[in-house]
Amino acid sequence: MKSLVWVLMLATTLPLVAQEPEDSAATPSNGAEAQQLRKQIRQRWYEHVRTTLALSDEQATKLQGTEQRFEEQRQPLRARQREINQTLNGELAAGTPNQERVKQLINERQENQRKLQELNRGEDREMQAFLTPVQRARYQEERRKFQERVAEVVRHRREARRQMPGREPRGGVRKPPVRRKP
Repeated sequence: MKSLVWVLMLATTLPLVAQEPEDSAATPSNGAEAQQLRKQIRQRWYEHVRTTLALSDEQATKLQGTEQRFEEQRQPLRARQREINQTLNGELAAGTPNQERVKQLINERQENQRKLQELNRGEDREMQAFLTPVQRARYQEERRKFQERVAEVVRHRREARRQMPGREPRGGVRKPPVRRKP
């Protein structure tokens, strides 16, 4: 029953987590409303993790603080990753991509990924102080499943957006129209 409730909660709230900041068509008209919904999602996540891992009050408080602190550090790196990917996609869509620019963007992307991985390792090291090895393993598995669900929602939203007539592709790159001979 708990897993059914968790799946239903994710199905109704993941679209809000998966929103990209520039996705104005999906953003609620009130920014405060979107912020409140994200807060509710985080609260449900904490409750789910607390129950699934059988955390004590002390462990739950420490875990929430650790997650918040590391997420604040990850957010600018994720934003930079999206920016790099958009720029790289734009460069690759050009008739003749600039080889040096592509090389630079690939290096930046790899460096950014390294920083994200290092943050994840740091977060895990901090969790070692208050979670048992079994709790850490279960936490990592729950987070992996959650991230997969978010990625799936994002993929579906992008596919649906691409199929909408009149919408420009992301990244500011519009492919030239195909000209047909009469």
